[in-house]
Amino acid sequence: MSEFTKPYESKMKKTLETLDTELNTIRVGRANPRVLDKLTVDYFGVETPLNQVGNISVPEARMLVIQPWDSSLLKHIEKAIQASELGINPTNDGKVIRLVFPELTEERRKSLIKDLKKKGEEFKVAMRNIRRDGMDIFKKQQKKSEITEDDFKEIEEELQKLTDKHIAEVEKRVDAKSKDILSI
Repeated sequence: MSEFTKPYESKMKKTLETLDTELNTIRVGRANPRVLDKLTVDYFGVETPLNQVGNISVPEARMLVIQPWDSSLLKHIEKAIQASELGINPTNDGKVIRLVFPELTEERRKSLIKDLKKKGEEFKVAMRNIRRDGMDIFKKQQKKSEITEDDFKEIEEELQKLTDKHIAEVEKRVDAKSKDILSI
């Protein structure tokens, strides 16, 4: 890998990290505290991530328990969960909030996989956009004679290989998550 393509590889790796974050927030039938990562709670006028205002535990395979450090936050946490895309009704006993994850129906599994594939396509497009942006810059450099035509061809091949590698990684991660959804 040349110094020309390093910034683009870095961008592609960051895109993969973002994909991983997105995949971790998809609910698959068993309790995973990561599904709450995107949720924020109004904590004295500041939107604060849920995992920073309380303790989140998994006492059973399909249950999450959220125990806020300040019990006045129970209502705010409850509202944040209800307003989210989780599709789970929280139960509040005055001390903790329980989230019981129902078994996924076959229809819901298919819907999740369809959404997952769509998300995978979005990330593949993001990878291609990174390649395109790089190619645009290198074409301008070649026109200005800052790089030779041979260098341009070499960079183009390298950038394409990098893109192919990262697109394959996106597919691999989406397929793994799809299998995870189907196996539960």
